[in-house]
Amino acid sequence: MAVDCLTALQHRGTESSGLVGTVGQPTNHFNIVKGHGLVRDVYNEEIISNLKDSIAIVGHNRYSTAGMKGAINCVQPFVLYTARGNIAVAHNGELVNASRTREKIMRSGVGLSTDTDSELIGQFISKTIAQNLKCQNDKKELGNITQELAATMSAIELSYCLVVMTYDRIYAIRDPYGNRPLSIGCVYGAEKKEGDSPLAYVVASETCAFPTGTKFHCEVEAGELVEIKRSGIRSVWQMMAKAKSFCIFEYVYFARADSYFEGQQVHSVREECGRILAKESYVEADIVSTVPESAMAASLGYAQQSGITYEPVLYRNAYVGRSFIQPNAEMRQNAVTRKFGVLRANVVDKRIVLIDDSIVRGNTMRIIVKMLKDQGAKQVHLRIASPPLKHPCYMGINIASKDELIAAKLSEDEICTFLGADSVKYLTLEGLQRAVDAGNKSENKGHCVACLTGNYPVDISF
Repeated sequence: MAVDCLTALQHRGTESSGLVGTVGQPTNHFNIVKGHGLVRDVYNEEIISNLKDSIAIVGHNRYSTAGMKGAINCVQPFVLYTARGNIAVAHNGELVNASRTREKIMRSGVGLSTDTDSELIGQFISKTIAQNLKCQNDKKELGNITQELAATMSAIELSYCLVVMTYDRIYAIRDPYGNRPLSIGCVYGAEKKEGDSPLAYVVASETCAFPTGTKFHCEVEAGELVEIKRSGIRSVWQMMAKAKSFCIFEYVYFARADSYFEGQQVHSVREECGRILAKESYVEADIVSTVPESAMAASLGYAQQSGITYEPVLYRNAYVGRSFIQPNAEMRQNAVTRKFGVLRANVVDKRIVLIDDSIVRGNTMRIIVKMLKDQGAKQVHLRIASPPLKHPCYMGINIASKDELIAAKLSEDEICTFLGADSVKYLTLEGLQRAVDAGNKSENKGHCVACLTGNYPVDISF
């Protein structure tokens, strides 16, 4: 089940994968499997059989935003041997105060084996456990680290979702701004009856990872600490509320279209983005098309609203990963040429409205526009289903510098010239916010748009 969940979340990270299992006894032993590459490359039947006795498993696919790329000791989950027993920590996000936290940890005498902020979190938990045991001579149950996790949450502001495992339970944790997604589901059998207890619980960044037979339980609230044991789920701590800052880029690109956030499916939000984009930036054309796959829903919405026929113009090779999350520019550009082929019969002598979800560096789109025109397209009008990305993200998406962002350096007309397109128009920020809010059922609304506006939810001066 854990391997299947990681496979469903492969789009969130392709560099490496790891699983850690506990057999449920208070011993100094966790079963650990880690490796570089895709989920299918890391796990086989023999490896999975070594984890078959586990009563709980934590898994992680790595997309590095900070830390040494390619180093095996950076592969999560991190396992730490603490004064209260083993813990395994998996982290999604990026700490904006990592440098200060790193200095604090090292000044306390704790050595670090990586430069990842994820290891920092694990070491902070371990250090807090040791301090609490020394000060309080604590006698509470071995696997219960609620107090230490609450102290850690108070010390590391943003951005993190965590899954932390002890020998007999799992904790699901979300930062007080709710910047990264985290959901919990209850897994039932095919013959589920009223009142039946779940066969298992699952915590994942996206609901698309939930196995068949899973009933959605909840999204972990911003600043919430949830404990999951064999006996059930309970919320054990809630931080004081901050201004909700859920990453709006999850809707734009990062998440899989069949996932749900805030009570609405990502696909529906992207469709609405396309409809609003057609109202804001209509252009006469013969066909509407898309850059597969994350812009598919937006292109359908644009076609519905504009009345222009949708036709595919690009074939996507399913065996090439997402170019955006490749760790360097050369790998990203090579991935583009391997990933896309042109459906020439749909392109020749056509005026094409090509929809994409975003433009980050512009290199991918420049190659695609040239491919279409080389194959006979008369015009290529680019319509982008999000506003221009102009500012770095310090909270979990690997956009570290304005130098990498084409919209931070060039005007819309200059971008059009650079890409070789006939026109370029973006969805407005107001349009994106309307699309996201249209079906939002969350009681605590609010989104981080820092990469679009430069207004960050916390002070990022470092």
